[in-house]
Amino acid sequence: MNIDTTGRSTAPSVDDRRVAHATDPMTRTLVTAGAVAGPLFVVVALVQVFTREGFDLTRHPLSLLSLGDLGWVQITNFIVAGVLMLAFAVGTRRSLGAGPARRWAPILFAVYGIGLVLGGAFTADPALGFPLGTPDGYPTEWTFHGTVHAFAPPLAFLALVAVTFVVARRLTWEGHRGYAVWSRVIGITCLVLCMPFGPGASVRLFVGVALGFAWITAYAISLLRTRAGA
Repeated sequence: MNIDTTGRSTAPSVDDRRVAHATDPMTRTLVTAGAVAGPLFVVVALVQVFTREGFDLTRHPLSLLSLGDLGWVQITNFIVAGVLMLAFAVGTRRSLGAGPARRWAPILFAVYGIGLVLGGAFTADPALGFPLGTPDGYPTEWTFHGTVHAFAPPLAFLALVAVTFVVARRLTWEGHRGYAVWSRVIGITCLVLCMPFGPGASVRLFVGVALGFAWITAYAISLLRTRAGA
């Protein structure tokens, strides 16, 4: 700790250290991970949707892509996206100064990341005739892996919906009321799209996940721009 000629401490304050964290290369890398996670996940998933034999997005949820000989591609996709989101959670914590969302936004982003990792590590049970050669319809008994997969990603997605409202509160506090409204609208839209019943549930789920990731990318970019001007 340094002392100036008046006897006062010149050690950096908590806010000074937070600004330094927000502008350092490590923090920018962590936040960039969040910007990249969504586009990477969606592109890899779409390639599989159009190339995996027997897969029909109008009937099959993305989770079923983790099955079969090429299932490792979607397993890796889930895990990589989850790890990137965990990095983003740390980057968010380092970026946000005092005010709303400083604690809960990073926690909720981390929960979402953990859910994605679990979604990859614990695969769904075969269903609806996918992979090819498996019975049509839903399984009558769930395996342990299938049970974890059935609950972890949906609960994680609820965390994503929740963080849109947490971030909206901060945006309002920062004076960005229009962006705050859009954040809430996106959260509600994602929740409605991902309801697991009704027509086109699998397609709606994919659109909801893509929209949620698009919001994360937009928020990550806004953090990068804000921190660049800090």
